[in-house]
Amino acid sequence: MSRRVVILGAGPAGLAAAQAAIAHGADVTVLDEGERPGGQFWRHHDALTDPRMQHQWPRFERLRGALDRAEVHAQASVWHVETDGGLRMHALVGPADAAGRTALTVEADALVLATGAHDRALPVPGWTLPGVITAGAAQALAKRDGVAPGRRTVVAGAGPFLLPVAASIGLAGGSVAEVVEAVGVGAIARGWGRSPWRLAGAAGKAGELTEYLGDLIRHRTPYRFGSAVTRIHGVGTVEGATIQRVDADWRPIPGTERVVECDSVALGHGFTPRLEAAIQAGCAISPDRFVEVDGRQATSVPGVFAAGEVTGIAGADAALAEGAVAGFLAAGGELGDPRLRRVVDARRRMHAFAERLATHAIRSGWTAWLDDDTIVCRCESVTRARIAEYADASSRGVRLATRAGLGACQGRTCGRSVEALVAASVDYDQRPVLSSIRIGELAGLHHTPDRIKHQEQE
Repeated sequence: MSRRVVILGAGPAGLAAAQAAIAHGADVTVLDEGERPGGQFWRHHDALTDPRMQHQWPRFERLRGALDRAEVHAQASVWHVETDGGLRMHALVGPADAAGRTALTVEADALVLATGAHDRALPVPGWTLPGVITAGAAQALAKRDGVAPGRRTVVAGAGPFLLPVAASIGLAGGSVAEVVEAVGVGAIARGWGRSPWRLAGAAGKAGELTEYLGDLIRHRTPYRFGSAVTRIHGVGTVEGATIQRVDADWRPIPGTERVVECDSVALGHGFTPRLEAAIQAGCAISPDRFVEVDGRQATSVPGVFAAGEVTGIAGADAALAEGAVAGFLAAGGELGDPRLRRVVDARRRMHAFAERLATHAIRSGWTAWLDDDTIVCRCESVTRARIAEYADASSRGVRLATRAGLGACQGRTCGRSVEALVAASVDYDQRPVLSSIRIGELAGLHHTPDRIKHQEQE
């Protein structure tokens, strides 16, 4: 009898896990909240996406083809994961804004968590103006809808992700006023220049880098190192941004301010993993807030594996390798199987590449560009001063007294920034309900339990 494997997420890690588990004979179910597989890396629309925005598209098509032998539920909002007495995933399937979504419960012998990460944007005075967007959202707009966030955009933050974002905006018809990287040239040279031979296994990344830099040169787009957007201006919408030099800890350097005219700003200061499902499943989380896995991609919970950005920010190639390992072993395979040799080697090479991404880690000095009345929690309009007032309270006290993190996004946008300001964990990732669910839907599940069935029984 084949093993039943459930995979949460259909990005690179989830797709690779599905393909590997299917190849090993497993009965695979994929649950993904998106409209179509691909995750953020292969986000697309069949008619609107410019193919020049995509990388490794043939590989995506092969992985997508493997799903023909799997049970796939798109637009599936997983709201609860059970790991006591067996693995059970509870979801509602259908458009998030629609009524009458279909309840689904899937039981499994093994679970692969491939929930990915979302991009992080640090608050800045003026960032609540229309026209300010996260870097990931700007790229999603370009890839999925074929539109740019504005006519003239400043792309600011930290890390190599700023490059494809700028390129995508250009391909979607917008122009990029400047790309602003908070890390200085010296720190980047030291971070990426050490042990260069260890980057040989990631030669494909050099090709992508050359492509992006060529694009900037053709469009004469300035790339500013050691700088940050420290204020966004406008009345009713974005009209400009102050770009300022910052020191090694990202504290603004007085006297270096200049205002750049623009009608949109894309902010991206790295990524934060989506840990909610892993925490609810009981998986151990590392001090740097990633799911802990061993060489088998196994978590601390028997039968639960994890792969991709949820275990460490390492890029699509690492996620593909980790997903292949996780799916193969979730299906009952062994790590020493010769069929895994290439992906295990690829995983090792890409982890060596990913170590360099720490060069762009957020520095503590960013809080110096906030005013007391800068809104940190956008959903509840909670200011920096309000959060500072309760910095010594318990995590529950901070949330209840300020309402930071209690709005629609449930702390996904502001949570890490609030934690930085109070210098303590506020536990925004611990949620009894993982995704938005209407009270009526929840009540319907309670009063009509027969709607929740194992898919094999339907």
